[in-house]
Amino acid sequence: MTNTQKKYGLAIHTTSPELGLAISNFAEETRSKTWNLGRELSTHLHQKLQEFMPPQIWQDLRFITVAKGPGSFTGSRIGVVTARTLAQQLDIPLFAISTLATIAWSYKQKSQNLSLQMPAQRGQLFTAIYQVEEMGINPILKDTLMNPLAWEKILVNWENSYYLIQVENSLGKSVVSLLELAHLEWQKGNRPHWSEALPFYGQHPVEKYPL
Repeated sequence: MTNTQKKYGLAIHTTSPELGLAISNFAEETRSKTWNLGRELSTHLHQKLQEFMPPQIWQDLRFITVAKGPGSFTGSRIGVVTARTLAQQLDIPLFAISTLATIAWSYKQKSQNLSLQMPAQRGQLFTAIYQVEEMGINPILKDTLMNPLAWEKILVNWENSYYLIQVENSLGKSVVSLLELAHLEWQKGNRPHWSEALPFYGQHPVEKYPL
């Protein structure tokens, strides 16, 4: 099968105990599924991928996208490593997209800035502010780990109207939004190499935990 015949995108979301997978040809066919695997996510990820793919085969894919975090340290890492391995073997682009961006995109009907907060360890918060645009989503305040008081101060002084989203722990259901964002980047002509995909841990520098 030639590269021009590859017509599907695959999304992998592992940043919470809820595994999310989605595949689409961005025309008449989109499939998605979630599993609440808890601590067994890393054990069952490859099996679920194998079960989910048919009737498509790996060579049908033209790109892969993965949620890079923030979220579970182990989940973010295993998702990115799996996606990198697949993209390398298939020689196709890999889009690593923020977990918070995928959640924000699911609220794309909102006209305000989208402010997101998600619980992190030690009473901290993962935070971000996004603006939905016609061809994607723009980070006005990039994903950041901060204490609740600092985040509250930012919101109090924020000049524009915003819609506050309190992100829950079950994130796999946003896997279709993940796939849609990646497809928009594909349409813009972006073709990121698999080696560019790195997990976002927030409280842990990536360079401390090389892939």
